[in-house]
Order: sequence, then C-alpha cells, then structure tokens
Amino acid sequence: MNLHDWIDELCDVLDIDADVDEGLILDLAKVVADNVQRAAAPVSAYLLGVAVGRADADAAQTERLAALTQALAERWDRPVGAPPGGEEDDVEDEVDLDFGDDREDE
Repeated sequence: MNLHDWIDELCDVLDIDADVDEGLILDLAKVVADNVQRAAAPVSAYLLGVAVGRADADAAQTERLAALTQALAERWDRPVGAPPGGEEDDVEDEVDLDFGDDREDE
C-alpha cells in the first residue's frame, strides 16, 4: 500500500471527498518539526485541515494557509542553543517523524 492508497482509503472511512496535496502537508510538517518541535507537526497539519475545511478553501487558499503556518514556524523562537527538531521536547513517547523520504513519486 502506498500513500495515495492510504489517503483514498482514509477518505472513504471518514466519508469525506478531499483533494489532498500530500507534498504540501509533508513539507509543512517538516518545517514545523524542524523549527518548533516534532509534536507540533501533526497538530499543525490538523489545524491547517480545520482552517481549510472551515473556509471551504480551494487549492490556492490552502497553499496560502499553509504558507502562513510555515512562516510562523520559520520565525518561531527556540531557546538559544536548542537543536532543531525540538530534541528537548516533553514528549513521553518519542516518535521519529521523517517527512521527506516516504513520499511516492507522482
């Protein structure tokens, strides 16, 4: 099963008709994980989805909302000397999120 199959099956299970730009979401999640903390990546993707749904956003609006989220993450302050990716996070279950290499070529 590849990512596209998973997205299709999940949309069926959730009974939604969604046009998903997984590259946009994965890129956003990587920036958030690198600049804020890893646990913020899935939460940010969820909140982006809420905003997109609430606005009934088209692709251009979705990209704009994702860009706003990414810009916030890129300027997010970390303590001086803190490593990227939030290595000092207070996350009990450490989950290694690698967003760059799991995508299938389109």
